Amino acid sequence: MTKAAELRDHNDEQLDLLLKETQQHLFRLRLQSETERLEAPSEIIKARREVARIKTILRLREIERERSAVAAAATTS
Repeated sequence: MTKAAELRDHNDEQLDLLLKETQQHLFRLRLQSETERLEAPSEIIKARREVARIKTILRLREIERERSAVAAAATTS
């Protein structure tokens, strides 16, 4: 599991790739929990939290870009 500070060091493309990988891992864990005995049920919770962390960081960056675009538009007007 990666920490939020480590995730912030990645660029958006790396975070998108990591998000897809984590979502695929979560899917496999869910499938495994339904079809056979899952060794560590807490892995599903960890994967869900990881997805949430990545999405939060991506959204914060998107909001920051929007704010800076609005600020730039306001200064040029």
